[in-house]
Amino acid sequence: MVHDLQRVLSDYWEQFLYLAPKLLIALVVVSLTIFIANRISTVVGRRLQRQSHDALLAEFLTRLSKWVLLLAGVLLAMQVVGMSGVVTGLVAGAGLSAFIVGFALKDIAENFLAGVVLAFNRPFRIHDTVQIKDLLGHVEALNLRTTLIKTFDGKHIYLPNAMVLREPLVNFTRDGYIRQDFLVSLDYSPDPNPDRAIDLIINYVNSKKDVASTEEHVNYITLEKSTGTTADLRVYFWTFSEDYRRQVLELKSDLMKEIRSKLLEAGFAQPATVQ
Repeated sequence: MVHDLQRVLSDYWEQFLYLAPKLLIALVVVSLTIFIANRISTVVGRRLQRQSHDALLAEFLTRLSKWVLLLAGVLLAMQVVGMSGVVTGLVAGAGLSAFIVGFALKDIAENFLAGVVLAFNRPFRIHDTVQIKDLLGHVEALNLRTTLIKTFDGKHIYLPNAMVLREPLVNFTRDGYIRQDFLVSLDYSPDPNPDRAIDLIINYVNSKKDVASTEEHVNYITLEKSTGTTADLRVYFWTFSEDYRRQVLELKSDLMKEIRSKLLEAGFAQPATVQ
């Protein structure tokens, strides 16, 4: 038994000495692949960031290129070691591998493919304000498997890409403009005609710096309800949606408070409520 053990160990040692140079070369190949992949992905990322108007797509393609280069380096190292048959089997069995991945790694594959679709379809950009189901926040990043959303109370939510692709997505900032509205209830006295109040409100709204007024984005007022003594006016105004949560809502709040004061100063009696 001792002789057989020595013979087996001797065979293993000879095989190791035979493979040692190849293993060393394979290790060098893997190390060079990691270095080259990092450098190339950095260079590609910088060029894409400069030339592309979509930072989200540029970042996604940068990460994808890095992983493709790393996979190519690993396959090359396997061929150097002498595992060409394994590499050939992996390449030839791509269809079978995809079939296995479809069952064993269904969620990972689904989220990866959804990430590719999102990167090229581009329903949102970095820092866009979006709503998915009841979740509202800024888009921080699109990864290979997840989309990172930062809510307005500081929470970071990692959503599976498949969910983002499957669920209805509301983008508040893509157009650059967003319309808001609020209700003004006022007493007809001393003037039973609401036109004076309408002119006062619309002129004041249009005079605000952060209120947008273009041919496509027109501010206007409609009479929603009228009784013998009161009128309900719905005020519609457009503003810039770059900072939806703070800029838009703060502007709406300021308009509501200031318009109420303007109406009272103009002689409109209570109720002069804004909501």
